[in-house]
Amino acid sequence: MPIVFVILAVLLLVPGWTGGERLALLGDRPQLVATRVDLDPADPRHVRLGALTYLGGVRLRSVDPAFGGYSALAVVPQPDGNRFTMLSDGGNVVSFTMGADWAPRRIRFRNLPAGPGTGWEKRDRDSESMAVDPATGRIWVGFERYNAIWRYAPGFARAEAQRQPAGMASWPANGGPESMARLPDGRFVVIGEERHVPTRRWRGSEAERLQSREALIFPGDPIATRSLPFAYLPAPRFDPADVTALPDGDLLVLDRAFRLPYRFSNRLSLIPAAAIRPGAQLRGTWLATLDAPLIHDNFEGLATTQEEGTTIVWMVSDDNQSLLQRTLLLKFRLDR
Repeated sequence: MPIVFVILAVLLLVPGWTGGERLALLGDRPQLVATRVDLDPADPRHVRLGALTYLGGVRLRSVDPAFGGYSALAVVPQPDGNRFTMLSDGGNVVSFTMGADWAPRRIRFRNLPAGPGTGWEKRDRDSESMAVDPATGRIWVGFERYNAIWRYAPGFARAEAQRQPAGMASWPANGGPESMARLPDGRFVVIGEERHVPTRRWRGSEAERLQSREALIFPGDPIATRSLPFAYLPAPRFDPADVTALPDGDLLVLDRAFRLPYRFSNRLSLIPAAAIRPGAQLRGTWLATLDAPLIHDNFEGLATTQEEGTTIVWMVSDDNQSLLQRTLLLKFRLDR
């Protein structure tokens, strides 16, 4: 068959095909191995990290070639441990239950049922942030490239609605809604990864403006409500990677930095609930920095739970599906 007819047949059978490699999808035989890791490889007794106490962690691995790249995390307490949901920047979802033995069980692999574009290429499923309503189980996902937010039924059973908010229209294609959280009062906060606050809305020096990141507050469901802007100021050379809300409405923000030859650093800070309002210019109070010689990687997912009246902070790393990186899931106690 002449090659031209082969190409035409592919275009007819696979709408939107551009010749790029098909996005890798998780298989239907979930497998996961967890290996314990120390905060300090040189001293297992070292557990203090700023305002955090290290309670343990694991490196996660799977033989599934699509495994990896986790940019968002949700953790829900269960009678026999916690139920973890990790969402990758390629639209794959890994869920499992894990308790004090650090052994994953009831493992489930799935891929997002729908999203922007055709889903053929990775850029169509560049899912970078996630927020969950604990009362309904509904899930909101922020997509870069399209600067869109999609809402899913509990368990990602189906897509319910989607929107490209006007406030995110000018955010960079590869620097969009990296961080998203649902506050206890029902509001949503979304922080852009790269977009600086426009000059017309900035109060302060140009140097500070160029450090700022544009952020949005939605009074309710971001699919149905209109956003109002505020500014977030990460530490110099850091970019926001994720955000989560505490029960009292305070925000924890996880920032990330990269430096050569190939090293990542993360910074955790706290923003008080009373400061979260439209038009605010917010800089968090430093809590901890995770960097070499301690365990470190590209941590992009952040979540919290409560255990016996204390706040537990969970972090997961995006390994970029690189041999030089790992998928790490770490547990800390917040001491404040």
